[in-house]
Amino acid sequence: MDHFDLAIIGSGSANSIVDDRFRDWKVALIDDLSVNFGGTCLNVGCIPTKMFVHTADLAAAPLGAAAFGLEQQTTAVHWPQIRGRIFGRIDPISADGLRYRSEGSPNVRFFAGEARFAGPKALIVDGKGAGAEDMATSQITADRIVIAAGSRPVVPELPGLAGAGYLTNENAMRLERLPERLVILGSGFIAAEFAHVFASLGVRVTLVARSGALLRTQDEDVSRLFTELASVKWDVRLNRQGVRVEHGPDGVRLHLRGPDGDEVVEADHILVAVGRRPNGDRLDLGTAGIEVHPDGRVKVDAYQRTTAPDVWALGDVSSEYQLKHVANHEARVVQHNLLHPDELEASDHRFVPHAVFSSPQIASVGLTEQRARAAGIEFVTGRCEYPSIAYGWAMNDPAGFAKLLADPRTGKLLGAHVIGPQAPTLIQPLIQAMSFGQDARALARGQYWIHPAMPELVENALLDLKLDQKPDLPLDSSAG
Repeated sequence: MDHFDLAIIGSGSANSIVDDRFRDWKVALIDDLSVNFGGTCLNVGCIPTKMFVHTADLAAAPLGAAAFGLEQQTTAVHWPQIRGRIFGRIDPISADGLRYRSEGSPNVRFFAGEARFAGPKALIVDGKGAGAEDMATSQITADRIVIAAGSRPVVPELPGLAGAGYLTNENAMRLERLPERLVILGSGFIAAEFAHVFASLGVRVTLVARSGALLRTQDEDVSRLFTELASVKWDVRLNRQGVRVEHGPDGVRLHLRGPDGDEVVEADHILVAVGRRPNGDRLDLGTAGIEVHPDGRVKVDAYQRTTAPDVWALGDVSSEYQLKHVANHEARVVQHNLLHPDELEASDHRFVPHAVFSSPQIASVGLTEQRARAAGIEFVTGRCEYPSIAYGWAMNDPAGFAKLLADPRTGKLLGAHVIGPQAPTLIQPLIQAMSFGQDARALARGQYWIHPAMPELVENALLDLKLDQKPDLPLDSSAG
């Protein structure tokens, strides 16, 4: 049985922990390579999807060209070339990372296989021999262990689905042929992004949601507008319950039950995009005294420590956010705490932003209006529509807006939400203001805003905040 100073489960964000400062440590790095070396973001998540999204944006652009006095069209979509360009860049990066950890890191031993705990600080690795040591089963111990095992797609228990060869985000982008018809199950950001990608490339997309709105965790105004716009572009079926799936030579038939009775949707494929679940349930965590939340996330404290001594966790396996930038932040925190056990550093999850790269784009940070009201938090709102700014005129008045929530007494921002072109970029100064304690007045008037640039959307939303008027919700002293 081999012993290590540090064992890391997962080759995504946690792979960055081991740098030159760990050159005197004996390290075990373990990954089952189910999505290739480098984890979800590199192989089946953020990076390839955004490369597809940009391609989709280019393909969809000619649809609005006539309003600008232009005649444009996308005359052909060469799916193998699109796919080849994207994975022709990603796959070599993944392979190089695996090669480096297998051959180029003298103090790191890479185990390709599925890890599970055999007790406190003890692991069993059921090897796969994929690009590392061709092993059967290995048993190792380590003084310290980092759990960064990621997440996997949630697959609903729908009769017939398993036999229909369903797709998820982990294989949809590698299809051999672009389908003519695609059904997407889900109403969240993964569903919204894939709907935009495939529809822009000419696929007839049907989006099936159990609820009455898309992106319902967003601010209610954002969700409402996105649902309206999406229903024009795609076949959106709201308030639908899947009944069963049939598979035949011409594709799949999805039986649904909705407000008006039963219906059937036919397609070439079904793409399941109803969420992702943490992989902690595959690790036999209980044998090591590691507790989990009811939803399966590994429990961690502010320092990313689990309930077992000298065991840390980060990323999707423990985080409620399931965002790459959060996993990267947590990896830096764990790295510091491994190197400086007497000077622990806490993770900062106060103002975690996120974005949806669909059409239109969405970005958000902080409280939504519905959450603020439910919590009894006093706030005022400010808003600016894209057609209200000069660059919005240049873009032919696109639908969308920036919406802000602020504390009426201090002027500090409580939440920010943007739906429309360049939303993930436009929201960054608002994230910065919240993170560094700037109030809305100072942010709006304490700097120049380039005219006529897109950030004037943010400036005008800040100026629209009624900081000296009665708040939208009286303070409820009984709340909290």
